[in-house]
Amino acid sequence: MSGDTASVDGPMRLFDTAKQRIVPFEPGPLVTMYTCGITPYDATHLGHAATYLTYDVLQRRLRDLGHETRCVRNITDVDDDLLRKAREVGVHYLDLAAAEIDRFDADMAALGMLEPYAEPRATSAIADIRRFIGEVLAAGRAYESGGAVYFDVSSYPAFGQVSHLDRATMLDLAAERGGNPDDPDKRDPLDFVLWQPSLPDEPAWDSAWGPGRPGWHVECSTLALRELGDTIDLHGGGADLIFPHHECEAAQSESATGSPFVRHWVHQAMVRMGGEKMSKSLGNLVFVSELRKQVDPMAIRIALLDHHYRTEWEFHDAEIERARVRFLAWSEADRAADDAVTDPVRRALDDDLDTPTALGIIDDAVADGRPIGGAADLLGVSLDPSAA
Repeated sequence: MSGDTASVDGPMRLFDTAKQRIVPFEPGPLVTMYTCGITPYDATHLGHAATYLTYDVLQRRLRDLGHETRCVRNITDVDDDLLRKAREVGVHYLDLAAAEIDRFDADMAALGMLEPYAEPRATSAIADIRRFIGEVLAAGRAYESGGAVYFDVSSYPAFGQVSHLDRATMLDLAAERGGNPDDPDKRDPLDFVLWQPSLPDEPAWDSAWGPGRPGWHVECSTLALRELGDTIDLHGGGADLIFPHHECEAAQSESATGSPFVRHWVHQAMVRMGGEKMSKSLGNLVFVSELRKQVDPMAIRIALLDHHYRTEWEFHDAEIERARVRFLAWSEADRAADDAVTDPVRRALDDDLDTPTALGIIDDAVADGRPIGGAADLLGVSLDPSAA
């Protein structure tokens, strides 16, 4: 559909994490996007699904507006958590990764997600990572210590531009999220690792700084730059990645290239269960692969769309039952496309991806006997109930 046909009431507006406000999102004909993908050591939970669904709906609306989208979603297939889990269960880390990637791909397909433009693995980019680290060192923004290479946050005055956190909060989050601020080889507790020596049972690659493996943050920077260029239109992930991951990505990427890394940051709020964020470390997970055995995957999709991407919410079984009933009503409605229904849904999506309002518009159309096919398509909801 052409941009002229699909545009309603001005440009799309999205909240920008770094700017801390809703601003117009007006990319060119080609929209480049990077979303942080899975570390494949466990199955897809609803928090993952909510995150990737947000960028899926965003892409659908952008394509509806006439843009081409290129969304890269990486796979972190060498990482502390993956190596730890492989060690615990006694399998090779790449075998564990392969099994979980297969399950993740099946979950994404069942939920109707658009396929990514590229899905590169960290292990595919070791040469690129070494070159990237060399560029950061050459820029005077990193140093060698204790067999590792660290980014020097004191050399980068803009550190904090994404998260806007104070130092004490950064230190707390770094300790909580694998940043190891007590590492004695660091000049500053907030410095972060670019290259690190491997433990005896971990994979290692040769480098100018000794054998080892990349740090977490450097993998995403390298893959994003390799696949999409120096400046990306939009970068996203879960809100728990704002710091340290995305803050560190921005600092090291801009140090290496001298260019702005991201034009627009969009983050997905956490899904909670039992009063805590849904996470592997806490074990309070609802796995998509199990849930879709019980209910049509489109009902899961609708349940997630019923919550605004910037609002944390608590999962209860009633969420899925309500979505199941809703989906059954939608599947029995007129499936023709009707701009009288689709245009208000477009307006809702252009208003900071207001998917709950979009669902309400479709509910009202169903109640009035109006066709909803175009609106459902825009949200990626297939109206044919799954045989599963």
